[in-house]
Amino acid sequence: MRHYFLFLGIIFISFFSQAQSVERQVVASVGETVANGTTTLDFTVGELAVTTITDGNSTLTQGFHQTTILLGIKIDLIVFLQGALLNSSSNLMQDDLRSSLVTTTSPYSDGLTCVASVLNTGGTSGTGMDNDDIVDWVFVELRDAVDNTIVVSSQSALLQRDGDIVATDGLSNIEIEVRADDYYVVIKHRNHLGIMTANAVTLSGTSATVDFTDATNQITFGTNAQTTFGIPSGVVAMWAGNVNGDTVIQYSGTNPDVPSILSLVLNDAGNFLNLPTYAVSAYNTADIDMDGTIQYTGTTPDTPFVLQNVLAHPENFLNFSTYQIIEQLPEN
Repeated sequence: MRHYFLFLGIIFISFFSQAQSVERQVVASVGETVANGTTTLDFTVGELAVTTITDGNSTLTQGFHQTTILLGIKIDLIVFLQGALLNSSSNLMQDDLRSSLVTTTSPYSDGLTCVASVLNTGGTSGTGMDNDDIVDWVFVELRDAVDNTIVVSSQSALLQRDGDIVATDGLSNIEIEVRADDYYVVIKHRNHLGIMTANAVTLSGTSATVDFTDATNQITFGTNAQTTFGIPSGVVAMWAGNVNGDTVIQYSGTNPDVPSILSLVLNDAGNFLNLPTYAVSAYNTADIDMDGTIQYTGTTPDTPFVLQNVLAHPENFLNFSTYQIIEQLPEN
């Protein structure tokens, strides 16, 4: 055996010492011989790359040399933010933040960006319909169909006045790079309680519609996960007032949201007299009605919206101001 390995070693040393090369080949299933003039190599195993197979989502080229998987689903999402409807007289959300306070960079973890023209009146073209004007950024999650606490993929997107969630071009349905399958769909917003579909939804390269707004056909996971308070009849919207960024809306008690509003107002650099009636212009979670102005007390305060939501909650039978509206998203 030792002599056998020695013999092979001499062959390999001799081959490489001559600095010869053989061009890389696709190995044939029936075997093949390749020569460079002085050296000959015989291939005895392999498979010829001859056919490409696809099912519309995945593409496979036969052979050992390559496999290409094409991924992506499209989804048409519709949702309302209660905060942007509080001052509205129609089924269109207010877009007060768009012109000067909404940034071209998403406030969420992926930091997606859009071009500034997307935030124009009438959208990128400047001639679009009012209902397509951008309200704010939202965050979309796809969760595992078996374990809905597992986030498979997530992506920032833009919300239009009529509730359509669109890609960063301000027009198209969003696309997420995952394989076609069943997923729970989650929508989050920076000062609203997040929501999720009650069941997994089949998603593929053909756009599927998921409408969270229809009060007569509720698809939202949990109990009273959305609200009908302070918005036009027939629709539901995500609960507004999650100022401190947890999973609860509370006016007073163990973990209230209201003190965060007061703190922001009193500590603003322009509020020299520390007045609770001072109005702060900012893109901030304390702006519950999303009008671009934050006020603790005064002519257009944000604080009462938290109290009204807590008192109006269907499960707050005793009208306690300490009642907690709890986000209905399953978490580990």
